[in-house]
Amino acid sequence: MMANGKNVLVLGATGGIGGEMAHRLHARGWHVRALHRQAQQIALRPGMHKFDWISGDAMQRADVVAAARGADVIVHAVNPPGYRRWAELVLPMMDNSIAAAQTFGARIVLPGTVYNYGPDALPELHVDSPQHPVTRKGAIRVQMEQRLQTAAAAGLRSLIVRAGDFFGPHAGNNWFSQGLVKPGKTPAAITYPGKTGIGHQWTYLPDLAETISRLLEQEASLETFARFHMNGHWDPDGTRMVDAIRRVLGNARLPVRSFPWWLLGPAAPFVPLFREMKEMRYLWQQPVRMENTRLLQALGEEPHTPLDEAVRATLRGLGCLPVQADVRPRAA
Repeated sequence: MMANGKNVLVLGATGGIGGEMAHRLHARGWHVRALHRQAQQIALRPGMHKFDWISGDAMQRADVVAAARGADVIVHAVNPPGYRRWAELVLPMMDNSIAAAQTFGARIVLPGTVYNYGPDALPELHVDSPQHPVTRKGAIRVQMEQRLQTAAAAGLRSLIVRAGDFFGPHAGNNWFSQGLVKPGKTPAAITYPGKTGIGHQWTYLPDLAETISRLLEQEASLETFARFHMNGHWDPDGTRMVDAIRRVLGNARLPVRSFPWWLLGPAAPFVPLFREMKEMRYLWQQPVRMENTRLLQALGEEPHTPLDEAVRATLRGLGCLPVQADVRPRAA
């Protein structure tokens, strides 16, 4: 492995934020290792040959430790697919990353979410806002961060960058691709989960990856247990994202439907994804906004792709953009 102080192990490199992190760090001169149970097959996919793929399982501590040898950073972006078995898999995987980081003195990066916060902390979220989650997933997220904070007392370095609802061309489970539109088809309508007039915060995954990458390159000034919030794309009343989708599709009259929350109730006990979505409803019933003062102090600015450009790339990546709409309007 290159001895340039820019060696990273990415766990979850085939996922949304993990993939964005791997590509962005490679573009910024990092040597990227990625752990996967089917490493040889993944390495044959387009664009994946640039990474050093290592066969292994994030649930196996020995595999993670072996893959982390020589790493300066471990990006912990691995999650159980489809919200399944979170309670039994998530914390052991975090413990394995901590063990590997402690062995080689690496910094752990954890992309954060708003799930840590309950209604008592809303509407404006600060880095030090109290974390009283009201959902199962939120409680596990809090425990992940508590493990990092506890380990910081023994010298473990970590970086948590918290952001709003993810969207992007390669994002995995998220409200944009599972709520607003359906992948693989041109939208006949937009299904919006929020209340009319309620603000909501979105984060374009490439912007999150760029933000984390820039912070990592300021290692000397980062705290041992470093936490930052992103502002992302703030939609003050729920219409800004909808209007961006309409503009990109070239259909100003594309109808908007309310999300059928009532349908989740009967199926929630049997479908983990529906159960999680139902538990997160409170985040759509009141404004939720993170302030990024600390991030601006560290970077001077927050990476920010214009909304229409970000939505266009997302719809294209999801297969939702018809050919006639996939043309940028020419400047007058």
